[in-house]
Amino acid sequence: MELLYQNDLIYGRLLKIDQPHLVERYNKALQSFGFPASKLNEFDIDRTGFSPQIAEELKDPAYLDPNGVNRRFIILTPSQADLPVVHTQFSNTSQLMYEFFSSNARAINALTIKDVLYGEIEDSVSVVSDIEDLLSINQVEFRVLSAQNVMARASELRLLADRLKDEPDAWRDNAMLERMVELAKVTGDIRENSLVPDKVLFRHSAFWTSHFGGIYIFVDDNTTTVIGNPEAPGFRRSRPWQVNYISIKDAEQVFQFLSTTSRIELPRASWIEQSGYLENRGEMIIRHLIQTLEPERDLKNIDRIWLQTWIHANASLINHDGTWPFLNAVKREIGQSGQLNISETDPSRRFLVVRALPKHPDAWLVNQLISDFVPWDFLSRYVFNKPGFYADYQRWSLPYQEHVVDILKTTYLKDKEGLRKRLYGLDQ
Repeated sequence: MELLYQNDLIYGRLLKIDQPHLVERYNKALQSFGFPASKLNEFDIDRTGFSPQIAEELKDPAYLDPNGVNRRFIILTPSQADLPVVHTQFSNTSQLMYEFFSSNARAINALTIKDVLYGEIEDSVSVVSDIEDLLSINQVEFRVLSAQNVMARASELRLLADRLKDEPDAWRDNAMLERMVELAKVTGDIRENSLVPDKVLFRHSAFWTSHFGGIYIFVDDNTTTVIGNPEAPGFRRSRPWQVNYISIKDAEQVFQFLSTTSRIELPRASWIEQSGYLENRGEMIIRHLIQTLEPERDLKNIDRIWLQTWIHANASLINHDGTWPFLNAVKREIGQSGQLNISETDPSRRFLVVRALPKHPDAWLVNQLISDFVPWDFLSRYVFNKPGFYADYQRWSLPYQEHVVDILKTTYLKDKEGLRKRLYGLDQ
């Protein structure tokens, strides 16, 4: 994983914390969670405050994620809102944190001038034992504390200020006035600064969780759909009239769900031809076949001519796999008719030629699910399914790891937004 770290492909775009007062505030939050203060003078954090260096020091990668639920957070600065989330067991942790930052920007801006905010994203369950526990999570509440208790002091100051305005003789109470001065030294002018987060309740909508080997939960008006391993505890047990269970091993059923709920974009010339989507899939499968046949081959300097030569030399292997010929046949059919009759396509190959409907709110999650059916496309795995990508990466040979890192550096990292727009139609 060191190679990924050196090339900003893991723990990239984190915020360096090296100012003594911020390190001190972080340590206060750590101690409030029951951990010892860090001995580090600098470390990096993500949107939630998770630090890979702190995790290594504590020998606990889940120090902000106990039991994989009720995620903890540490907020030192409003600028954390623009950071990624690099360690979580729920795919929507990042979005929930972003909504919290956006909805409470004034309070967070004011509070972090003098204090650190910390707490947890509280779900309705404390431990996930089966799928029923996941289905019971409808909303989350941000339980927010601060090391200097600035929020409580601001509330106390507001009450005293109201007394001063409403009680005619309150200004004669020297003890109260001294207390107000003492509180104001900590809170500042509460008439100008909002020091209490206004919105702390948020809906827990569609998400993926790493529990039980990976579970997808999609929420529609009249039903909730669970996609995962049918051997997961509670699968098909909960509210069968309200919950639609689909085995992730059943490609046809998964595809039908995504299609009938209008979550995917079927292969049509209008987006296929301009996106280069099929061409990218083709390059990914050829690289995968090379790695399968020759795992130790050095791929650093290969180019398109070399790839074409390899394809011709290994036509038997490529035809036996069938993916490359299938993609070429799809390109020809779309070029002639403008679309593909997906109903005549083998269910196991349908995910090769579709993408999430870009405007659907679940687009990122759907693209992650699609990547589970095309695991050798390391580009889409990296973009949408980093837990899956990192697991794949550790199984590859060193030469292939180096090759993948080089491809990601020269394609995705070079222009993330442009690539997501071109291949997947996403504006963000």
